[in-house]
Amino acid sequence: MGHWTPSAAASLLISALVHGLLMGRVAEAQLVPATIIFGDSVVDVGNNNNNLYAIMKANFPPYGRDFVNHSPTGRFCNGKLATDFTVENLGFSSYPPAYLSQQATGKNLLIGANFASAASGYDDRTAQLYNAIPLSQQLAYYREYQAKVVTIAGRDKAASIFSGAIYLMSFGSSDFVQNYYVNPLINHAYTIDQYSDYLIQCFTSFVQNLYRLGARRIGVTSLPPLGCLPASVTLFGEGANDCVKRLNTDATTFNKKLNSAGQNLKRSLSGLKLVVFDIYNPLYNLIKNPTGSGFFEARKACCGTGTIETSLLCNPHSPGTCTNATGYVFWDSVHPSEAANSVLAGDLLAQGIDLIS
Repeated sequence: MGHWTPSAAASLLISALVHGLLMGRVAEAQLVPATIIFGDSVVDVGNNNNNLYAIMKANFPPYGRDFVNHSPTGRFCNGKLATDFTVENLGFSSYPPAYLSQQATGKNLLIGANFASAASGYDDRTAQLYNAIPLSQQLAYYREYQAKVVTIAGRDKAASIFSGAIYLMSFGSSDFVQNYYVNPLINHAYTIDQYSDYLIQCFTSFVQNLYRLGARRIGVTSLPPLGCLPASVTLFGEGANDCVKRLNTDATTFNKKLNSAGQNLKRSLSGLKLVVFDIYNPLYNLIKNPTGSGFFEARKACCGTGTIETSLLCNPHSPGTCTNATGYVFWDSVHPSEAANSVLAGDLLAQGIDLIS
């Protein structure tokens, strides 16, 4: 069976919407002027390559082996990220450049920029543990980006880019898996509920800051099923070979708080379009029923043994790396494969109609 693509109903809806949006704007291929991306390793396209002291990197094989030119870019995947597919679905022919890369210059900045950094989180302390770019610095870089766009395009054009752009955010997984669960300085100071509330405060503040800077279309991803990541099963599963319920419960509890915070922000900020993308259920369904979408392996990742390897542990010398990742839900022990990202992007597209209408 082939891999899942957006449903016929979603495709028809999207086609109708695209047609309506493009009436009288035939010259414009994109549904929005730009895409601005903040986040962690799920959406990092190479900023950590250019961050000398960053611990989490993916700028070496076998990362990127199925990407354009079959070479690593800093994406934590064998190929495209879910956000790469999303950018393509929005009509762009190229991806917003990693802000710290040499490509992030001149007119390239007019289609957006990517500020994400692997191992970053809502909590700046998470990023600091791994020398990643914290949320506060990603925002500072965005302010710097805005100034550059004003210089390139002029104030009026820049303002329309900032208000018309789609802003995508992916944070939270590192805060739990790479900080709270393993860091006694954090887990002794906060209950899981208190820490979730703290992260929600960070999220709310960040959205308020983006709004003040002109953002009006914001999409944020929920937490995935943290307990089903191959690394989580290995590290926290106590020998069992199934999803860790405690971690999944933490994720679903956080996601409820995130949805509530999103509703509050929409009520309090006039003209804000905000969508909380449910990543949890689409990925959980893939993991629990891989064959239904054309996959055959969801417990182990493609890279190495598939149980623990990510970043530096997933390298050209990792024994056992699969030759074809298309049947694997996970590429490494934390990150989905390109094939899974294609599925997830279909769900993002169907959920995100409000942002482009």
